[in-house]
Amino acid sequence: MTARPATARPAPRATYRLQFHRGFTLRDALVLVPYLHALGVSHVYASPLLKARAGSTHGYDVCDYSRLNPELGTEADLEALVAALRERGMGLVLDIVPNHMGIGPENPWWWDVLQHGPASRFAGCFDIDWDPPDPRLRDKVLLPVLGDEYERVLARGELRVVCDGSDVTVRYFEHRFPVAPESLLVPGRFLTDAVAEFNADTAALDRFLARQHYRLAGWRDGDTRLNYRRFFTITDLAGVRVEDPQVFSDTHNCVLGWHQRGWLDGFRVDHIDGLRDPARYLQRLSRAAPGAWIVVEKILEPAETLPRGWPVAGTTGYDFLNRLGGLFVDPAGEQPLTEFYAAFTGEPTDYPALAREKKRLILREYLVAEVDRLRRLLQSAAARHGRDFDPDTLRAALIEAVACFPVYRTYARTQPRQISNTDLDHIQAALATAREQRPDLDPAAFDFLGALLRLELRGAVADDFVARFQQLTGPAMAKGVEDTAFYCYGRFVALNEVGSDPSRFGLSVADFHRACRRAQTERPAAMLATSTHDTKRGEDVRARLYLLSEMPGVWADTVRRWSAMNGRHRRDGFPDRNVEYCIYQMLVGVWPLSPERALDYLVKAVREAKQHTAWTRPNLVYEQAVKDFAVGAVTDAEFVTDLERFVAPLVEPGHVNSLAQTLIKLTAPGVPDLYQGTELWDFSLVDPDNRRPVDFALRRRLLEQTRGLSAEAAWARRSEGVSKLWLIQRTLALRAQRPELFDAGGYEPIEATGARAGHVVAFCRGGEVTTVAPRLVWRLGGAWADTTLALPHGLWLNELTGDVVRGGRVPLRDLLRRFPVALLSRTHD
Repeated sequence: MTARPATARPAPRATYRLQFHRGFTLRDALVLVPYLHALGVSHVYASPLLKARAGSTHGYDVCDYSRLNPELGTEADLEALVAALRERGMGLVLDIVPNHMGIGPENPWWWDVLQHGPASRFAGCFDIDWDPPDPRLRDKVLLPVLGDEYERVLARGELRVVCDGSDVTVRYFEHRFPVAPESLLVPGRFLTDAVAEFNADTAALDRFLARQHYRLAGWRDGDTRLNYRRFFTITDLAGVRVEDPQVFSDTHNCVLGWHQRGWLDGFRVDHIDGLRDPARYLQRLSRAAPGAWIVVEKILEPAETLPRGWPVAGTTGYDFLNRLGGLFVDPAGEQPLTEFYAAFTGEPTDYPALAREKKRLILREYLVAEVDRLRRLLQSAAARHGRDFDPDTLRAALIEAVACFPVYRTYARTQPRQISNTDLDHIQAALATAREQRPDLDPAAFDFLGALLRLELRGAVADDFVARFQQLTGPAMAKGVEDTAFYCYGRFVALNEVGSDPSRFGLSVADFHRACRRAQTERPAAMLATSTHDTKRGEDVRARLYLLSEMPGVWADTVRRWSAMNGRHRRDGFPDRNVEYCIYQMLVGVWPLSPERALDYLVKAVREAKQHTAWTRPNLVYEQAVKDFAVGAVTDAEFVTDLERFVAPLVEPGHVNSLAQTLIKLTAPGVPDLYQGTELWDFSLVDPDNRRPVDFALRRRLLEQTRGLSAEAAWARRSEGVSKLWLIQRTLALRAQRPELFDAGGYEPIEATGARAGHVVAFCRGGEVTTVAPRLVWRLGGAWADTTLALPHGLWLNELTGDVVRGGRVPLRDLLRRFPVALLSRTHD
């Protein structure tokens, strides 16, 4: 294939996310290209393709940045995929992982660091503290991989030294570790004899291990003693110092080479908030890949926007996902649902307080090493500026400030010194809340912390503190909120989504329009998502659950009835009412659901909640009670009959919600993304449930059957998901025909009037294409009464039904009579 010059390329029309692993390779993707082209997407959006650890199911554990993952195929396979895409005018976007690497024997950089310590030529690639307080870790890396304390493991003889020719390694079951060359220099002894002595004499083995550039430790020590930066709380994903120009080059040469060959059109940057200096990183990336479409995995809080100076198209779309979802949540349901949740479960309903509590939990129990490293820097900075604080006071103030931080992070830069007014506001808000929460702490500690974060104090230690503080607030938010609080706060789980604030109940149509207008002006090529590999629930699960906000009284009565009915499945008071309530919401959103999928989800959910059980301290008795309850319920004929009777009338309006959010995503300002398989109904739960194999043969067959299908026929086959597939294909076809309307066209809200005006979202793109989608459809009940839409004057073709509509006041009952949503294009015939 002839390389295409790396010049400016248009943003994708629509992307399709594919999850690559050894069960789905580049050759499998090649077979899909004709299908994806027929569907209407312009770009394959690939999960990470670089060499990951053997058997990786996701690719975010890259262990060699220099080459393609051989489990996925060869470079010839990648070239063939790109060629097939180019033949159809399509392209490829790649997910890249600059923040961290998977570590272990498969990572040559990490292996070299363990072998040579600070002298390794790769030592600067990782963010390692070579001089921690523990003298036993000086110039060493802590490796918390043992199943028990080191001394016990050593005494049991579970550690061995193995000599294979000239290759000597330390073994612990399936784990292998290199040895420092100098530790093998035993005067007057053959290598094999020395190794035999190590294995025969525990004391000799202990002395030998003490001479290595790492220290083996029990796995529980990872959270408290770790001396390298990691991804969140995962000790086998080590942070990479991509802020170093040489490290940037070494970690990006391969993918940038693919871009220069014309194989890649853009990048999705994973976990941008983990980097020390995101702005500088993005500047380097955009210079190195001119013309590339770049989006960042940046979780924005509801009122937050991307830093203006970032040279990117936008985010990966969680902000859009939550705004879009808010349209289908009825604000009138908030109070009754909140009151019922409190009464039924006995749980608190102050979500901001819960979020702070769970962030404190993560900081005190899981990110202990990270907090302590920051505390030491804070102590040192204080001493350099003539301040003397008690270490416990500083630790407590630090934890509280991070727990109260209102966003994932700030982006202050120390070289050159820059901090935005927005960041200053976030710092002020966090410290004000922290002072309110901890009036017992010396306020001077918060004052000093604020001075550092506002860049009012200078020095290498102060600068390092600011950078590391900004790298800590994100993990605290992600683990404390998304991976803990979301599994504890069960008021209305449809709102518990990545980047959301579950205390915000619904979004007005006017606010949605304002956000879209801003997006069209500021980030018109950002990605728009409704499902990803990280969403907590599939888009169609949420679409059905949104309906509960419109029927809070009926829902509350139903839950009370179910709870009484399922009382016979409880054991010793378990599960608690909060988990029971979440189980009912899960079943309504996903039903039908196999017991196996339900149990896999529930075990993860209760462990993530960290209330009665956790990944690090599983309470198997409690978990068994939860599983027994769930299995008892879903195999109880009386309950299942009642459940199905309740769910049945929700199915069709749930489909309508789904079609509405799909059409809006496909036509709003931005680049719509389809997560693999979601062109049909997606009733997935959190990973790994949402990474199950996709039946592409079924999708190809159904897409073929949509040719020439009428709107009525497509809607009649909604149980198969055909209506969603048909809508996507029709809408993307229009985007392909009129790209200028969606790339640079304006965004104008269209007004509805009448008794049901609040039940529709309508807007016009470029004055030529109009989207009409219903909302709050349960209360609407299909009865539009006198409600009309002020369609701009002229003749409009309904791309879904073929009807021609004259502009002016158009009755919605007529416009949506044949299909639940409408897509109109101005006709000039």
